[in-house]
Amino acid sequence: MKKLVAIVLVLLAFQGSAQPPVEPRPPKPEEELKMATEKINKELKLNATQQQKVKAAFGNFFKEMEKMHQKNHPPQDGPPPPPSEKEVAARKKLELTRDASVKQALTDDQFKKYQELVKTMHPPRREGPPPGKPQ
Repeated sequence: MKKLVAIVLVLLAFQGSAQPPVEPRPPKPEEELKMATEKINKELKLNATQQQKVKAAFGNFFKEMEKMHQKNHPPQDGPPPPPSEKEVAARKKLELTRDASVKQALTDDQFKKYQELVKTMHPPRREGPPPGKPQ
């Protein structure tokens, strides 16, 4: 009888881990804005005026990115398709606009550090299928 109870408890314990994995959702623009500005403020030691200008530049960037994403990728199951060349060009244009606004708010030294920091904040996408998936 004790063995039966032990087996039932073990089976119940593993039942919760049999759930299918939940796909991670991308962060919302507000979350991205908060994470980005906190990291930039911390690393570059911005004053209040600079913080405001950087937050505005990134706020506009994330808002426009969200609009572009919703326009080009309607909600669907599974991961989104890779971006088209047109989308990549539009993103690059938004990044250049954002960086120009940020540059106006920062000193030359801060902007050099900012350029290095941005590379770590959004690493380049890898090409091909996700790891473990056949092509």
